[in-house]
Amino acid sequence: MTDRPITSKRLPGMDHDLYPYSSITTRPPLSWPGKNQLAVWVVLHLEQWELQSPASAVRDARFKGEFGNFFPDYRTYSTREYGNRVGIFRVLEVLDRYQIPVTVAANAALCTAHPQLIDECLNRGYEIAAHGSHATRMITSKMSQAQEEDYIHQAMDTVRHSSGAGKVGWIGQDFGESPRTPHLLAQAGADYLGDWPNDDQPYWLSPKPTIPGTLSIPGLVSLPYHVEWDDGTMMALRQLTAPRYGQMVREAADRLHQDAASEAARMMSLGLHPWVIGQPQRIRYLDEVLAHLRKMDGLWFATGREIAASFRDQIPMPSPAAEI
Repeated sequence: MTDRPITSKRLPGMDHDLYPYSSITTRPPLSWPGKNQLAVWVVLHLEQWELQSPASAVRDARFKGEFGNFFPDYRTYSTREYGNRVGIFRVLEVLDRYQIPVTVAANAALCTAHPQLIDECLNRGYEIAAHGSHATRMITSKMSQAQEEDYIHQAMDTVRHSSGAGKVGWIGQDFGESPRTPHLLAQAGADYLGDWPNDDQPYWLSPKPTIPGTLSIPGLVSLPYHVEWDDGTMMALRQLTAPRYGQMVREAADRLHQDAASEAARMMSLGLHPWVIGQPQRIRYLDEVLAHLRKMDGLWFATGREIAASFRDQIPMPSPAAEI
């Protein structure tokens, strides 16, 4: 090992300008409507999978063992499709029982291929958020800016057309982003971004531009999406049993509720995939989780749009000149 001269020193702070560092103990007070302490954001994923995606498409590396060992992989494809054919109706039945607001993360391809599923959700008053084009195509830095802009605009336009909403939130497919994604989403009129699991409260993405020559981010709110108890992460990837999944979600809710009561308001996301939680051996645990949440005082079940709006009403957007 040889010594090399240090030519530069890292400055304290974040290593990007997408948002400033903020400890949860030093923020302005935050509360939810009705003096509630914990906002619960249920995110139901409706996704269209491809048996064979384009050669240029990038899939989530966490699922790299699938759709790659042989072709055609009908088994894996059919497991996903089970969610759109069967599992979704089990999930809707449970959600109907509790009559709670839901945000649907919908792929553009799903909106086109299965408009009847979007109608099922709209008839229940659910919010529809944009979720990319297909479950097998992520945003990555391999895209050019023009390709990424087209991807974002096509997905958001399709969801707007399907839902009738003028403004929609964005929940990236498998949380895929490039460094310019928040800027492009803001310029496309996204209501909020649900890709970052780094907090228990919403926060403003930095208004400083990250692309030379572009404008500042015009008020894009980040809603934390908690990957830790997403059903796909826990049961499909980490191979936890369904009873353990239910236990962990309940424990997370209990602690967040405790933190919110003693400190400041919190939010909790609950990500659901019909091909995972909609399986016959697992659906009862979604029922148990929602029954547990319903018994807790001070909970506000809300859509992503409602949570983002409440946050904007209380916490002003930082100045573009604010220090990062």
